[in-house]
Amino acid sequence: MASNRIDRISEEVMKALAEALRNVKDPRVQNGLVSITHCEVTGDLRYAKVYISVFGSDAQAKEVMKGLKSASGWLRREVGHKVQLRYAPELVFHLDSSMTHGAHISHVINELEREGKMGESADE
Repeated sequence: MASNRIDRISEEVMKALAEALRNVKDPRVQNGLVSITHCEVTGDLRYAKVYISVFGSDAQAKEVMKGLKSASGWLRREVGHKVQLRYAPELVFHLDSSMTHGAHISHVINELEREGKMGESADE
């Protein structure tokens, strides 16, 4: 029963954070195309792991992560105003590379299909 509550709170934190990200003044965050892919709030509601996807180069992603780390206090306060909890969770940002990895896998599959190697092993 508690996990449903935690899941709902995670979704609310993610929505509030997405709204707050639009208002961040740090140019490191504004320059990159940033999206929140997932959010996990701990059982005691003190910490939130926020998984971020950045469209751009690795250097740009590192700069965005630095900007988010420096703005985490302000973002935490904004989330605290929007999500009514006793304590606003401390935000811990992680770079989510699953989108990049998925694009790479898709590219590899397309290359194999073009070369005709995908159907050969199934026919034998």
